[in-house]
Amino acid sequence: MVMSKVTSKLQVTVPKALAAKYGIQPGDDIQFEEAGEVIRVLPPRTPVTNEVLGLDVRLRLFDAATDRQRLRRRAAGAKSQSTRSWTREELYRRGASSSD
Repeated sequence: MVMSKVTSKLQVTVPKALAAKYGIQPGDDIQFEEAGEVIRVLPPRTPVTNEVLGLDVRLRLFDAATDRQRLRRRAAGAKSQSTRSWTREELYRRGASSSD
């Protein structure tokens, strides 16, 4: 995790490693976007699209979210839900057109 302090003028310095990784240069405009309880920082030239994701991408994202939830439950000491009446494939096929 990389941290940065907010100045008295509410300015934030982008850490050098992140600036290099995302191609942020002096004078670039950075976009701040509200996302629930967090703020997303979008570097310049980041395409923001509303494209429909394919089934394979949605399943990969679902699996990643499920893994994160399992880790949170383990950390909190909660019991893992091992059985359910649906599969992840069924979740994304419900109401989907036949093009997927």
